Amino acid sequence: MTSIATKIPAELTRQVNAAIAQYPPERKRSAALPLLHLWQEHFGFISDEGVQWIADELELQPINILELVTFYPMLRQKSAAKTHVRVCRTLSCAMAGSYRVMENLCATTGITHGHNGGHDPIVVSKAGKVSVEFVECLASCGTAPVCMVNDELCENVDPNSVADLLRNQRPVTPEPGEGGSNINHQTSSHPLERRLVFKNIGRPDWTTDIDCYLDDGGYEELKKAVTMSRTDILNEVKTSALRGRGGAGFPTGVKWSFIKPDEKKPVYLICNADESEPGTFKDRYIIHQDPHQLLEGILISCYTLNVHTAYIYIRGEFPEGAKILERAIEEAREKKFLGENILDSKFDVEIFIHRGAGAYICGEETGLIESLEGKRAYPRIKPPYFPAALGLYMCPTIVNNVETLCHVKHIIAMGGAEYSRLGRPGNTGTRIVCVSGDVVRPGYFEIEVGAVTMGQLIYEMAGGMKFGRQLRAVIPGGSSAKVLRANERFKIKERQADGSTLEREISIDEIPMDFDSLAACGSMAGSGGVIVLDDSRDMVWALNNINEFYAHESCGQCTPCREGALWMKKITDRMLLGGGVMEDPATLKTVADNIAGRTICAFGEACAWPTQSFVEKFPEDFAARATKSAPPPLPPEYTPEELIAKGKISTVPLAHDPGWEKAGAAGTI
Repeated sequence: MTSIATKIPAELTRQVNAAIAQYPPERKRSAALPLLHLWQEHFGFISDEGVQWIADELELQPINILELVTFYPMLRQKSAAKTHVRVCRTLSCAMAGSYRVMENLCATTGITHGHNGGHDPIVVSKAGKVSVEFVECLASCGTAPVCMVNDELCENVDPNSVADLLRNQRPVTPEPGEGGSNINHQTSSHPLERRLVFKNIGRPDWTTDIDCYLDDGGYEELKKAVTMSRTDILNEVKTSALRGRGGAGFPTGVKWSFIKPDEKKPVYLICNADESEPGTFKDRYIIHQDPHQLLEGILISCYTLNVHTAYIYIRGEFPEGAKILERAIEEAREKKFLGENILDSKFDVEIFIHRGAGAYICGEETGLIESLEGKRAYPRIKPPYFPAALGLYMCPTIVNNVETLCHVKHIIAMGGAEYSRLGRPGNTGTRIVCVSGDVVRPGYFEIEVGAVTMGQLIYEMAGGMKFGRQLRAVIPGGSSAKVLRANERFKIKERQADGSTLEREISIDEIPMDFDSLAACGSMAGSGGVIVLDDSRDMVWALNNINEFYAHESCGQCTPCREGALWMKKITDRMLLGGGVMEDPATLKTVADNIAGRTICAFGEACAWPTQSFVEKFPEDFAARATKSAPPPLPPEYTPEELIAKGKISTVPLAHDPGWEKAGAAGTI
């Protein structure tokens, strides 16, 4: 260890010690990811020496560190070039031309990148100056195609101008008061919007520093909350009927009520800022442009739940956002909004930033907790591991999404009853929907839940379809939501004023954008990511892109996910390349049917629902790519390459059972 330690700069040692101090002394393993980030940022990659050194620092075995390096995609065991470009390949970016970005980038730099949509390792140019890799969703689908040049997000990339991309690099983190972010934003709201959480997003006079926030009435709701009883705050949240905005839509007040008022164990709050569902890009803007709103929501929630330590688990792909939040936390501490005895309330609370490293599964709350504890993000089985009972460090834990926690501030400001008047019964408040894909004006919109229809969202707010094109399909709640076909009719039940229900048939344009209506139409509101596909899109291609995402992002813990997601991806790969056989659509559905409901967490449904719905809703697209007869079930076997290469596959009768069961140990019949 001495030979390694002599190579460690004093500043890195200081950062390592500071990172370890953010976690309980007996839980040093939680610092594994932060230390891996620090090592990689300093040395460029994670060497065997680095694995050993970090393991020694945390009193772990090297395998405990190596298993993280091989699990999290952002951690690498070989060095990238000085200029490293990560190109997003998921659906919205692929529709906008990200594959052409990669092709032209490779041509410009002389890199041979043998991608066929797959995840190749980092490829470095012969000169060693530029390296490239395909990555999954970078949470900026509204400004697709996007990529990251080192730690800088580059949006609306022109596939034909990638040389400019490499030349024109801007500073990553602006100075305080400069607006806080270099990401693009919409400068004005739409008349159909009702902005609460996004009130300050895109304001030309808005900056991320605390003085700007205080001048606009910031932290007044926290001051009000610390004068209220915890029961009163909880009741306001319950009265508001706020539902989680991260995907599941579970009532926030009900979740909070699972924490016992007289709980003896420490209670933790985790803000889930691991925004990585393709099609979703709302939390990014809150973090980058209004960080103090998020901190105020977290602090009110901590006070309500008697939480003294909160963690913001932020995507590793948000390095700028992490720095903005770190600065905001220090500003809030200086103003006595967090730390010891906040606002003279005799209540102590600390908030720490914990960066992920590129795994979508960390969006699942128990997978996130495992990751925060310094392990692979393998979700826990529920029951018994409901976070409110057995969460972080086996203590009661509340996990809430960024947008959800921001709403808490507005509930305190308005009162739960007034907040509940926004939206529709059971679907209260506002929510942010993100529109990407084949529309004229992709972007984010904050609407009263259910007050805007799908048609209004697409045609009025997002500018409608591009010239000459027609709507073909909509994925309404992120890539895991079941796709809706444009010419479908849906039956929904609506509650009337007298309490009765009335069933009516509606078109896709008439669907109210709320949790219950989208569920009644066979899909879900999910994370609010609306991906629009026009009539130029091949649905097998679209599903293949989604399948590749889930095959790559499966944590591998459950066999149905690990094997099934990859199987579905291989089938749609082969279909796109001309090797589809007539049984493929049915096989895809069978595989998906045997994943959903058979896994520890909801990732099973997330990867199965797209295949189930695409195959069902667009049979003509799949039949057109599944025209070859099936290969013989026994030798001679045909590999996928042979299926693709041969124009016609001859069939043979099923071979007669040779009776191997009678062979015995001698191997003869």
